[in-house]
Order: sequence, then C-alpha cells, then structure tokens
Amino acid sequence: PCHTLYTPYVDEEGEVAGTFPEQVPYLEWQHSDYRETNVCQDCHMPPAEGAVRIASSGGGPPRSPFAQHRFIGGNTYVLKMLWAFGEELGVTASSDHFASKIEQTLEQLETNTATLVVEGANLADAQLSFEVAVRTQTGHKLPTGFPARRAWLHVTVEDTAGTILFESGGFRPNGSILGNENDVDPARYEPHYEEITGPDQVQIYEPILEDVSGGVTTALLRAQGYLKDNRLLPAGFDKGSAGEDFAVYGAAVDDDTFTGGGDTVRYRIDVSDNQGPFTVSAELLYQSIGYRWAENLRGQEATEITRFIEAYDALENLPVVLAEAGASIEQ
Repeated sequence: PCHTLYTPYVDEEGEVAGTFPEQVPYLEWQHSDYRETNVCQDCHMPPAEGAVRIASSGGGPPRSPFAQHRFIGGNTYVLKMLWAFGEELGVTASSDHFASKIEQTLEQLETNTATLVVEGANLADAQLSFEVAVRTQTGHKLPTGFPARRAWLHVTVEDTAGTILFESGGFRPNGSILGNENDVDPARYEPHYEEITGPDQVQIYEPILEDVSGGVTTALLRAQGYLKDNRLLPAGFDKGSAGEDFAVYGAAVDDDTFTGGGDTVRYRIDVSDNQGPFTVSAELLYQSIGYRWAENLRGQEATEITRFIEAYDALENLPVVLAEAGASIEQ
C-alpha cells in the first residue's frame, strides 16, 4: 500500500508507549470516492506510450502496458536542496535530472491539486464580505504524507488606489507565515477558521502533532496523535465515519463547510476608511517543510541536523502557488 506508516512514540520516561499514524494516504484514499475511480498510480506512475523493454540489458521483447516510474510527489524544496548541495551530499543525479523532476513536480502541484473560487462578494454598511471556496483534486488529504507539510490561504484586499488594506496569510522568505501562532511560539498553533475578520487569523490546512503531555510537538518519537488535522479532504470523504487513524481533528470537525472535496472560508473586513472598487485576490499556498519543523531542529547536536539547517538557511523556503482566484467589488 502507498505510505501507510505507523511510528512508535515514547513517553516522558523514554519508554515506547504505542504507535501513531504518521502517514496514511492509502487509508485516506480508501475512505474517498477515488477508491472507485482512480488508483495511486494514475497520478504518480502514469502509463507510458507504447511498449517498453523492461530489462536493463535490452533483452526480451517490448511489453505493454508499462507505467512510468516517475513517482511525482509534492516536495520541490528538498529536490532543490539536493540539487544545490549535491556535491557535499554525494548526490549522483545530474542537474538535468533535478531540473526535470522539479518541473514535473511543479506541473503536478499547479495543475492537478486544487482550485479556488471567490464568491458571494458583498459590500454593505462599510463591511466587505466574501467567501473563498477551495476544491480539491487529490485522492487523499491535501497536503498528505510527512506531517511537516502545510497549505494555507493567502488573501488580500486592495482599494481603488491599489493599496493593500487587508492581508491574511502573507509570508516571509524564511518560510514563516505572518499571523501564524505556531511560527512565533512552538507551544501554540493556529486554529481552524470558519470566518476570518483580521490579519492575525490565517486558515492553515495542516496536522499539528500532540505529545504524551498534550502539548504541541514536531518530534515524531514524541507524537501520540493529532491536536489539529484540518488537511483538505478528498471528494467523498465522510468526516463522521472516518476511522481515528485518518480522521479530522480540531474545530474543522464541526465546520459544516469543511467536507469531502473542499472547504469554504468567510471573510468580513471593515472598509469604512477606504475607497472602492475593491479587489480581492486569493491564493492557496503550499510548503513541503513548514517553518516550525525546521526551527525546532536548531540547537540539537547531530551531524545530519547541522547539515540540514545549513542548507535550509541557504535556500529561501518560498511556497508553491497551488491555485488562485480573484474578484472585484464595486463601491
């Protein structure tokens, strides 16, 4: 099966106390409509055209069907890291190999992952309101796999002069998200939102791991479960019947607009001191390594950690734009 990984965790005394579901895309797929229409290989190992000789020596007749062993995932950042520091790391793949794989990964992320729509825009009593609807195209949670990954909504509102009067989900070159509690304080995290009214609120689709004391952690060996898991769900995913290993956790459980196939977030903004028409821009952004996951490694002594942090600091951790949409609202 694809990525069904249970990780042992330890208690405060360092004793193994159980396992937690670190990566379960296969179970997520199994609980969705995609189980009837698509298999994992449809996206990650597309069929090759024509017949292929399967022996490296060139022997034997060409055979068909044959799947391309591309294994396209969603991690351009580590690919760029391996490309940039390949000599030090002993990487044998060529620059052309990395360029090709990054291009394939970006194509997958930008065209086959999600769509956005800004709808229901209204201006009344100096209150601008609208909804941002996300619709997923993946057969598992988005993002899925290793829990360092996250996606979020970056939404801006500009007035008639092009001045940004509201922004939620902006980011810095170091990979941190403006307004995100977890990027400021490792013990806190951003909740799931049904409605956003201020720039200090950000809709982040992510897993937040819980340690044995009920606190927030990014250490896999300390994680017994999830405090928050509002990663976007594949079409047909039923929150109510999902098993605990791949369930939704946190406030998203009670959000009626957070369902199999996507999520809808309401925005309400005071524009009493600004002149319209107003322009709304929305992006769904994605990182394969969230800022907090890297920052929590600092200060720990290990050759591998030191090497990783040096590479991380040398490369901007900019997000990938998965989808974007906009709308104009008259005064």
